[in-house]
Amino acid sequence: MGLPFKMTRFKAACWLVLLLPAIIVSAHGHVDEIIINGVSYQGYGSTDFPYMENPPVVAGWTISQRDNGFVSPEAYGDPDIICHRDATPAEGHIEVTAGDVITLRWSGWPENHIGPVLNYLANCKGPCERVDKTELEFFKIDGLGQLEQGTPGRYADSVLQENGDRWNVRIPENIAPGNYVLRHEIIALHNALERGGAQNYPQCFNLRITGDGSDSPSGYLGTELYDIEDPGILVNVYSSSVDYEVPGPTIVEGGTSSVEQSPSRATTTAKCTTRYSAD
Repeated sequence: MGLPFKMTRFKAACWLVLLLPAIIVSAHGHVDEIIINGVSYQGYGSTDFPYMENPPVVAGWTISQRDNGFVSPEAYGDPDIICHRDATPAEGHIEVTAGDVITLRWSGWPENHIGPVLNYLANCKGPCERVDKTELEFFKIDGLGQLEQGTPGRYADSVLQENGDRWNVRIPENIAPGNYVLRHEIIALHNALERGGAQNYPQCFNLRITGDGSDSPSGYLGTELYDIEDPGILVNVYSSSVDYEVPGPTIVEGGTSSVEQSPSRATTTAKCTTRYSAD
């Protein structure tokens, strides 16, 4: 599925350079960096790319929000929930092998924005650079919620923060090769005791997955993943007795609630420009 296109070729050029220390910005956040097998790729800089005349080509989808804001539950039936506000496909993609662990580093995350971390894949069935996001069907490959009860208890976001605002996600080994969108998301629940108070922070990335897998799980449209009154969306996390239920579909075979969240740092960066071009 996707918009009509004429298949031609992809041009790729990669440069490896020494990794420089990352600058962390405050308030909410976005994914600044993707690390795979020790190599760092730049994410979409929603707070600076919109002001650049020629921003770099990256695998992270372009979004319109420039304040690290969120998507409200009132928009669960709107395309904004798919990959964030007014999201459009990235012009590049990153190649990974099924079974690889991808580290997603956020620019920062507020300590009081407690909640689950979830990851989905959707097969683009063609170049993700030209996919129609409203036709993508997402299946969940991991999702971690409550770790300890309390007021408010301990949730997956705490693990992310303790890991340097990083989250590790493994691409299931059984997934068939192809072009996929990785949908990574934190849901903040500090105001979720009121209807519409949850805050979704979805981020999307184009991947080209290689390997020997053969599974092509069925999925759900992005606008069908959640309901405003799901027990994992409308919930009082400050209740010591709450038994939190991670929202969304069940994790597919080959996925997991989460992989080991040990620190992952890169020593080199790769700026791989992989563009779609027409004859």
